[in-house]
Amino acid sequence: MPQPSYFPPMLQPPGGALAPPRDSLELASLASSNHDSGGRSSFDSSSPPGTPSSRKLSFSDPARPGPNAVRRSYSVSSAFDFAGAMFPLSSSGAGYTALGTPLTPNFDLGAQSLEKNKSLTYLNGLSLVVGLIIGSGIFSSPASVNSNAGSPGAALIVWVVAGLLAWTGAASYAELGGAIPLNGGAQVYLSKIFGEWAGFLFTWCAVMVLKPGSAAIIALIFGEYMVRAVIGADASDVSPWINKAVGVIGLLLVTLLNCVSTRLGARSADLFMFLKFIALLAITVLGITVAATGWSYHRESLSNTWKTTNWFEGTSTSTSKWAVALYAGLWAYDGWDNTNYVVGEMVNPARDLPRTIHTSLPLVILAYILANLSYIFVLPLATINASNTVAVAFGSTVLGPIGSLVLALTVSGSCFGALNATTFTAGRLVYAAGKEGYIPSLFGTIGLSSSTQIRLPRRSARAKRFTRFIADEQGFFYTPIYAMALNTALTAIYIIIGDFTTLTTFYGVASYLFYFGAVVGLIVLRVKEPELERPYKCWIVTPVVFCCVSLFLVSRAIFAKPFQALVVFGFIAAGVPLFWWRVGSKRRGIRQREEGWWKFWRRWGRS
Repeated sequence: MPQPSYFPPMLQPPGGALAPPRDSLELASLASSNHDSGGRSSFDSSSPPGTPSSRKLSFSDPARPGPNAVRRSYSVSSAFDFAGAMFPLSSSGAGYTALGTPLTPNFDLGAQSLEKNKSLTYLNGLSLVVGLIIGSGIFSSPASVNSNAGSPGAALIVWVVAGLLAWTGAASYAELGGAIPLNGGAQVYLSKIFGEWAGFLFTWCAVMVLKPGSAAIIALIFGEYMVRAVIGADASDVSPWINKAVGVIGLLLVTLLNCVSTRLGARSADLFMFLKFIALLAITVLGITVAATGWSYHRESLSNTWKTTNWFEGTSTSTSKWAVALYAGLWAYDGWDNTNYVVGEMVNPARDLPRTIHTSLPLVILAYILANLSYIFVLPLATINASNTVAVAFGSTVLGPIGSLVLALTVSGSCFGALNATTFTAGRLVYAAGKEGYIPSLFGTIGLSSSTQIRLPRRSARAKRFTRFIADEQGFFYTPIYAMALNTALTAIYIIIGDFTTLTTFYGVASYLFYFGAVVGLIVLRVKEPELERPYKCWIVTPVVFCCVSLFLVSRAIFAKPFQALVVFGFIAAGVPLFWWRVGSKRRGIRQREEGWWKFWRRWGRS
């Protein structure tokens, strides 16, 4: 005979009837739903004093239509504070509030919540991951991978190993995203598992440097290739300020696309994903054709060494060089965590997030291997090892000036798509930080005001279909405009500064440090929360392998460039006083308002 489920008094449904158990997706409750006006507000307090009322969960349910009706329940806010009798999750990371839940107790959620606008599908998630992974890396990183690996065969091994390692991290994030289906990625995972301070430090680094810095690198490469496509061989003599100006124009354009509507940004990502695969497929077909027929515009420049030379001849025996090659390969695969920033806006994150990860990574690995094989079939090793524009050299050798132009435009389009994907997700990260109170609440606003979304007047049926294709259900400009504007402003500053040697090291050390922390958190969560529902669960060896690799990469950077690594840790440490200023002071203010100024003697007594 099955034992009846126990519900604490605070969770007893009206009339004493037992409600069915709620899973983590229900309790995270990011779906939009209607609530009875008489139901309990999500801000009603039923927990010990001192906790802001905005951090409480609402368990009020609409009345059942019938005795045997089955329904899901949702809370008004996106709180993620489980009751201890249901899950012990609330004990790990005390004081944590879910992304999208403001610090201010009387904050009116209303319709100002991106998570209630669930519009992202499996295809959208796939395009975001692929769109950011396939940026400029596959068209520029082969030089660093090949020169350090020492031979074509070793270079291909590095590309496979780097892809598999990125896959282990992505699979670990898929489990975290399914168990905690909220926007924000590592921010929410670190906050929930280790405490809000960890999520704040990640946000501090990601908002200020990681996201805008990586976007600036992509924008500069976009500008350089666009100028090369327009001017041609004389592009090397052009002032770098022209490249920067074109990069800023591209940045402003993708920001505008993503400000108009979430759907338009996602549709753009879908389009660029298909264009990137078509471009890589074209490179593969051309490479195989040249290898099989020997046909080429510049036959004298073709490589024949792959036919007569051992592919592993000259393989490097230096551990340091292999590490550099692996690091360059991982850089080309970076962006696999993209979907986790917007998982709260996915229609079915429990199903679609793992599918997105386990579809995108194999596709990208296969595309990278085929593209590198094509480079080897066409270009001499010396050209691959020395050129940062391998794709343009490939196009020039096979198709002549037209091929150089087409490949330059292809790389430009690939970078533009990556810039679109990173702008989409960076805006959500900044928005979540604004809703958390980590940065001014202005950046946690949807649209320009509470009623910014624009609805079009009466129009024809064709115009309506077009509008539905690009507009959100709420209309146009129902997006985190201020958040994306902040990200754009910081990115533009980094584009103007233009010295990315230090920035690249910063990005590598800081990003893999936080990757390491989030994936260690997965292991911690497995131990502390064994009963937490996980729609997807990866093998335990997966996060262990990724943690080892992350530690290796971070330690290598520390020993190779200790001063720059020290700058990274100093920047992270600078976020500690900011945390107490932005978060700790508000907590103290809320606690003091709850006690009242006339109870000052109680605070004296505690001290």
